Amino acid sequence: MVFVTTFVASLLTGGLGVYLGARYVLDSDDYVNAAITGLIGALVLVVGGALFGWVPVLGQLLLFVVYVALIGRRYPGDWIDAAKIAAIAWGTVLIVLVILAAAGVVTLEVVGVPETSGLVPAVVSSPRGVTGRFR
Repeated sequence: MVFVTTFVASLLTGGLGVYLGARYVLDSDDYVNAAITGLIGALVLVVGGALFGWVPVLGQLLLFVVYVALIGRRYPGDWIDAAKIAAIAWGTVLIVLVILAAAGVVTLEVVGVPETSGLVPAVVSSPRGVTGRFR
């Protein structure tokens, strides 16, 4: 289910992010190209994430390089322009997904943050107030 949610969220927000990045970096006003790039990017990120996302740092770096290469292939400019567009798109998608997670539409797993409730200590309260103990 996480893959489907990731794909849909990436598809809907990815086109917007690429559009904003291309508009800022290249002054491109072609939303159709951005939407197609978002669609291909969503497919690449879901399939690539399933294949290589489990590799701690290298997997995410590889996915980013592939995403930059995809944007570089679909838009004019060099690798630096493509990396700028990808960074703006990633930031836009991250902001939108955090807002959607706060609204309860998606979980933070879609953003790439796994469930961390067992890792973050929580202060428990007692009848006399906060005890300072961790659960």
